[in-house]
Amino acid sequence: MPTITSQTRPFSTASARSERRRWIALAVLCLGQLMMVLDATIVNVALPSIQRELHFSQANLTWVIDGYLITFGGFLLLAGRFGDLVGRKRVFLTGLVLFVGSSVLCGLSASGTMLIAARLLQGVGGAVASSVILAIIVTEFPERAEQARAMGMYAFVSAGGGSIGLLAGGALTQSLSWHWIFFVNVPIGIVAFVLGWMLIEENEGLGLAGGVDVLGSVLVTLATMFGAFAIVKSGEYGLHSARTLGAAGASLALLAGFLVVEGRVANPIMPLRILRLRTLMGSSLVRGLLVTGMFSAFFLGALYLERVLGYDAIDTGLAFMPLTVAIAVMSVGVAARAVGRFGAVPTLAAGLCAIITGLLLLAFQGVHASYFPGLFIAFLALGLGAGSSFLPLLTIGMADAPPRDAGLASGIINVSVQLFGAIGLAALGTVATDHTKALKAAGHPLLASLTGGYHLAYLVASACVAAGILAAFRFLRPPAGAQRAIEADEPVREGEPDLIAA
Repeated sequence: MPTITSQTRPFSTASARSERRRWIALAVLCLGQLMMVLDATIVNVALPSIQRELHFSQANLTWVIDGYLITFGGFLLLAGRFGDLVGRKRVFLTGLVLFVGSSVLCGLSASGTMLIAARLLQGVGGAVASSVILAIIVTEFPERAEQARAMGMYAFVSAGGGSIGLLAGGALTQSLSWHWIFFVNVPIGIVAFVLGWMLIEENEGLGLAGGVDVLGSVLVTLATMFGAFAIVKSGEYGLHSARTLGAAGASLALLAGFLVVEGRVANPIMPLRILRLRTLMGSSLVRGLLVTGMFSAFFLGALYLERVLGYDAIDTGLAFMPLTVAIAVMSVGVAARAVGRFGAVPTLAAGLCAIITGLLLLAFQGVHASYFPGLFIAFLALGLGAGSSFLPLLTIGMADAPPRDAGLASGIINVSVQLFGAIGLAALGTVATDHTKALKAAGHPLLASLTGGYHLAYLVASACVAAGILAAFRFLRPPAGAQRAIEADEPVREGEPDLIAA
C-alpha cells in the first residue's frame, strides 16, 4: 500500500497541475477575447471627446469605428487558417502583440489620420488573436462536459462584454480622458501575453511544406474587407449608392474568384470541404440571425436610452447590467446543464424565444418609459436568451469540424457574427431612420418619431430571431453522441454520431 501511494502521488499532482494550467489558460484566452469585444463598444462613448480634440469632421469620425470593423472582419478567415498551418498559440500571441502595440498608437494619436491608421491596425490584431480562440478551447477541452463549461465562459465574455465596454468607456472618458480607453489595453495585453506564452499548449500545425496559397489568401481577405466596407458604410453612403454597390460587387467578384482558386490549388487556404459541414454552416446562419436581434437591442437600445430618455454614458452602461449579469449566470453552468437535460436545439430555441420576448418588450416602451419594470425585464430577458443560445450554438458549430480545420471553423464562426451583425445594424438602422423621417414628416414630435423608428426596428429584429428558430429546427439536430457524453461527463466515442451528417 505505501508503494502504491508513493507511485500515484506524483501522477495525481501532475494531473492536478495540468488541470489548473488548462483552466488558467482558458481565463487568459477569455481575457484576450474581452479586450477585443470591449474595443468594439468602448470607443462609442468617447467619440464626442475624440471629435473635439482631434477636430474630426462628422464623416471622418465614423472611420474610428468602421476602420476597426472592416479590418477585423477582413482578416478573420485568413488568421484562423494560419492557426491551423503554423500553430494557434503562435497566432494568438502575435495578434495580442499587434493589438496592444496599435492600442498604444491609438492612445498617442495627435491627429485624426494617425488614429484611423492605428484603428485599422488594431482591427488586424483583434482578428488575428480572436480567430483561433475557439479552436484552442476545443483542443484543450476535448471532453464534452468540460468543453461546455469552457464554452460558457467564452460565450459570457463574447456576449456580455459589450455592455461592460459602454460602462468602462464612460467611466474612463469622464474621469481621465479618451486616450485611456486605449491605454487600458496595455497592462491587460501584457498579462495575457505572458500567461498565454507560459500556459497555452501549442498544436502541431499542418505546416507550410505544401506551399502557401498566396492568391487565395489575398482574394479572401480583399473579398471580406470589401464586403465589410459595403456593409458598415452603407448607412452613411446609402444602400443604393455607387460606393456601396461597387464595394459589394467587388466583394462578390473576389469571392467567386476565391472559390474557383480554392477548388484548383493543391494546398488551399480554405479547403472547400469545410463548406459541406452542414451544422457549421447552419449554426452560423442561426447565429447570424440571433446576432442581428441582439445587436439591434444593444446599439439601438443605447441610442434610445441616450437620445429619448436622456441617460448619460455611465447610466446607459448600468442600464444594460441585467443583460450582462443574466448572461453570466447562464454561462457558469446553467446553460450547460440545460443542454445536458433537454438537448442543444430545444435549449437554443428557448433562448431565442426569450430574446424575442425582450425585443417585443422594448418595442412597447414609450417616450417617458421608466426603467423598472419594462426596460429592466426586457434587458433581463435578452440576457437570459443570449446566455441560453450562444453555448449550444458554439458547441454545435465546432463539433463536426475536423481538428485540422478547427482554426478555419473558428474563423468562420467569428465572421458570421461580424458580418451578420454589421448587415443587421445597417439594415435595421436604415429601417429606424426612414420610419423616423416619415413620422416627423407626418407632424409627430421628434422624440416620438425617434421612438417609433426604434420600435419598428425591434419588431423586424424579432422576426429575424424567429427565423433563427425555424432555421435551427431545419438545419440542426441534437448531437446524440455528444448529448449522452455531456450527461455522463465523458468524451464522445469514435464512431458515435456527433452531429447530423452533411
